[in-house]
Amino acid sequence: MASESTAGDAPAEMPDPDFESQPQAEGESELQRLQAEKAELQDKLLRALAEAQNVRRRAQQDVERERKYGIERFAKDILSVADNLGRALASLPGDLGGIDPAVRNVIVGVQATDRELQSVLERHGVTRIESLGKPFNADFHQAMMEIEDPTVPAGTVVQELIPGYLIAGRLLRAAMVAVSKGGPRSAINEN
Repeated sequence: MASESTAGDAPAEMPDPDFESQPQAEGESELQRLQAEKAELQDKLLRALAEAQNVRRRAQQDVERERKYGIERFAKDILSVADNLGRALASLPGDLGGIDPAVRNVIVGVQATDRELQSVLERHGVTRIESLGKPFNADFHQAMMEIEDPTVPAGTVVQELIPGYLIAGRLLRAAMVAVSKGGPRSAINEN
């Protein structure tokens, strides 16, 4: 009987070559599909993580910017108070000796209030721009007039009409100034 089972043209249990390659090919294509899906999901994950990091960084920058410049509108409004105190003090006579002691006490109080206001502004990052005697700088000064003064180099700030201020190093209000003309050219203006 053993000879009967082997007799014939082909063995009875001969595997079909097409049958074995189909499941293997399907498994490989499934593996490739899953690897592509994995790569796509990893890419999406990395993009989502990067976006989350960018959102955190932007939020931190916004908080920092708000901390530095959040009082900008308030600071601009309070500058008019500082201007009025400065004008009041500038209108006083140079010699306070002949003034009534009660009025002198009011003046001393206004001077103290002005110093305290300037101190509070500086504590919050609002600093006054020093303009007198400096060369005109369009980034910090607004020229309101020119004054003929041959003793001062042309383009020098000779009078400060309204002081300018910076907030955290950024311009809050330009100083309104008078600039000299007719004097010798300064070395800064020639370069």
